[in-house]
Amino acid sequence: MAMRLGGRSIPRVAVTAVAMVLVAEAGVWLLRPRPAPIPAAPVSAGDYFTQQQIDRGRDYSDGQLWLYGAALVVEGTVLTSLALGRPRWARRALRRVEPRKVVGPLVAGGALSLTLAVTGLPVAIASHERAVDFGLSTQDLGSWLGDVAKSALVGAVLAGVGGGILFALVRRFRTRWWIPGAVAVVAIGAVTSWLAPVVIAPLFNKFTPLPAGSQTRSEVLALARRAGVDVGGVYRVDASRRVTALNAYVDGIGSSKRVVLYDNLINDSDRAELRSVVAHELGHVKHDDILRGLAFVALIAPLGIVFVLQLADPLLRRAGIAPGSPAALPAYALGLFLASFVLGTVGNQLSRRVEASADTFALELTHDPRAFIQLQRQLTISNVGDPSPPGVLQFLLGTHPSADQRIGAAVDFKSLSPKPSAG
Repeated sequence: MAMRLGGRSIPRVAVTAVAMVLVAEAGVWLLRPRPAPIPAAPVSAGDYFTQQQIDRGRDYSDGQLWLYGAALVVEGTVLTSLALGRPRWARRALRRVEPRKVVGPLVAGGALSLTLAVTGLPVAIASHERAVDFGLSTQDLGSWLGDVAKSALVGAVLAGVGGGILFALVRRFRTRWWIPGAVAVVAIGAVTSWLAPVVIAPLFNKFTPLPAGSQTRSEVLALARRAGVDVGGVYRVDASRRVTALNAYVDGIGSSKRVVLYDNLINDSDRAELRSVVAHELGHVKHDDILRGLAFVALIAPLGIVFVLQLADPLLRRAGIAPGSPAALPAYALGLFLASFVLGTVGNQLSRRVEASADTFALELTHDPRAFIQLQRQLTISNVGDPSPPGVLQFLLGTHPSADQRIGAAVDFKSLSPKPSAG
């Protein structure tokens, strides 16, 4: 079916795609942190990084960008081929599980996830080897492949569960499955946010609560008290056995909420820089940014799933596949792949605003722009990042403000508040 506008036929999927993007943009506006973060003063990357550091970061980023594009092409090609019922052996394999109404979707979801992991492996290996060459990864290939296998198995289990839920909804609600489907997406996101820190993350790393009385824990809790934030747990993760990068993050909701610090960060940063990064993470807790992300998902999920449905329907008709058959899964997965890419690009606008707001919170809490600037230098150099990426790439793919923008915000804050506090 199609809509007619001005004498020209426009597929419903195109109209839905436009509406999906508009709703996502509205969600970015509605959920953006207020008040606005500190504006970034114009700065030159050359004032804070050597030319060698800038060139190295750009070289690494450019290569990884090409590999990211290659990974998208591979995944899109595989999903499109399977959605069209090719190759025939794959279609026959999916049809064999069709009679098993309960197990079939679980098997199909897991098999599809593993297929994507295997076909994407060459690009992933190339990406890992570049990370090793640039000194970012400390893992040898064997250890890294072990992690990939573990991740693939976890992904297969989750995809199998997702496939089971999808086809239960399709069979129960038929063309209206997108309504409970949107609710299911938000529910799954909330459950995953709650369980991931205590179930999935420990499969890959060792998380150790910072001991009572330790200097780092005391400083984190002191900052939290000043900020009026309940941080939940404070953990150290053994990131150094995989990467040389410095990082910290907030994870979990409710009883699983925690602040996680890389051991690299604890070992390689001075106390002022550590306070700065902790203050940034406390900003995420203070602003309920994980719940903000779930709210964004709730806004975009309905039209996103309608897009998936409308894209899948003609593919299934062309391939002669029933919507409730496990063989239909690649068509739905292709729609989800495209919707996730488009909506993720829009969502990056919200992510950058959220990160900039957390930066502002950190500067106001620590009142130490010098430490904040030094932290951004450390993060960029250790992560082999481009301090000033091209504007188009930053707009499409950037989840954080660029290093020069974050430094610029600290410079602006410094000009307004030139007297840092002692502690």
